[in-house]
Amino acid sequence: MNQAVQKEELQTLIFSNRETKRLNELLNKMQPYDLSEILRDMDESEQLELISSLSLVNAAEMLEYLEPELQYHLLNRLDHSLASPLLKQMSSDMVVDLLLAIHPLQAKKLLQLLPEDYRQKINDLMNYPEYTAGSLMTVDYVSARAYWTGEQTIRHIRKVGYEAEIISYIYVTDKRGKLFGVVSLKEIILADPQTQIANIAKTDIISVPAEMEQEDVASILSRYGFYAVPVVDRQTRLIGIITYDDLVEVIQDEATEDIQKIGGSQPLTEPYFKTSVWSLYRKRILWLLVLFIGGAYTATVLESYQNTLDKVVALSFFIPLLIGTGGNTGSQIVTTLIRALGVGEVKFHDLFRVIRKELIAGLLLGISLGLIGFLRAYVMGVSFDIAYVVAFAAMFIVLWSSLVAAALPLILDRLHADPAVVSGPLISTLVDGTGLIIYMTIAKIILGL
Repeated sequence: MNQAVQKEELQTLIFSNRETKRLNELLNKMQPYDLSEILRDMDESEQLELISSLSLVNAAEMLEYLEPELQYHLLNRLDHSLASPLLKQMSSDMVVDLLLAIHPLQAKKLLQLLPEDYRQKINDLMNYPEYTAGSLMTVDYVSARAYWTGEQTIRHIRKVGYEAEIISYIYVTDKRGKLFGVVSLKEIILADPQTQIANIAKTDIISVPAEMEQEDVASILSRYGFYAVPVVDRQTRLIGIITYDDLVEVIQDEATEDIQKIGGSQPLTEPYFKTSVWSLYRKRILWLLVLFIGGAYTATVLESYQNTLDKVVALSFFIPLLIGTGGNTGSQIVTTLIRALGVGEVKFHDLFRVIRKELIAGLLLGISLGLIGFLRAYVMGVSFDIAYVVAFAAMFIVLWSSLVAAALPLILDRLHADPAVVSGPLISTLVDGTGLIIYMTIAKIILGL
């Protein structure tokens, strides 16, 4: 059943008092994401009725797929008896995202819907800097005291587990709230009910400080294959957890940002079709101007070798081929290294290893492309001397581009500049001019100009 048909049937059933069973069947079969897509196309009364028809868990999950403005609009128009538990049911990190995205007066209004103790936790989460572990974590987890028995822990899970994002991991704390260890639900169930949790918990655990950058948290979670990672304060007290689904979104956002930066543009903060033309202009013009001015030296190089080109006009035939090859080589290397830097595979101390590796690869590529360049020149009917110039120029330009592209991203990363937004366009501009110098220098040597 496609969305249009589902929407039409939902609209009919929502306002029908006789088809409650069919409505429940349909709602139970549909995924919260699909419901959110249908809800966007409904009018306000239908949206409110749809939310009221859903279970609290499904309604909260559906809301999490909506934009903050629409989330607020709906919560503000629902009866408080439904809006309050619905907001409380949403994961705490999603609530924080919602409150930070809307006007402070609107946020204050929604905060009044939350119980006082939970409201304080949300306020604490809102104080962490953006893009840190603290801003990403949720307080909807299950913890147990180290001195509790397995039986006590099971009773506690039954009491609070429905509010938790995951119950696969139970985080164990001491009397002062410091993180002691972690135990799986399976281990608790299989252990003797009177066994203390401290005796079965793993104490050698991985945790992250609240101030850690979210990219580093994503790297840790993916490296160890956890479903979640605990977040601690400076006194190692457990203050929240970050689940894998939150970090999948972070990884996607970071990858998208890097891809956009590699092209020499500031990343978009909104989906493409929601970004205005003026915003696209502002995000692209700065680097285009910088590169335009930087590329002007290519014209200067050509001018300085005008006499050489006048004597051997055939040399000009191969300029686009050679400088394009240098730029393409650099772009391939930069893209690979930026990704390796992003996932922690390469660090600045690996600089010389990276250069050695890329120079060897560059030599092989340069020889291959040089031979092809020689054949191309020969087929065009130019002299053997010019064909040799093209071959050697191709090889040395590829080597030079490999050296620059291998070093520049690591150096920029070391200087705390973003290699993604600088490396690709900068290397293409740099190699264009220097590639011409290499080409003309080899031509002068071989042709005796």
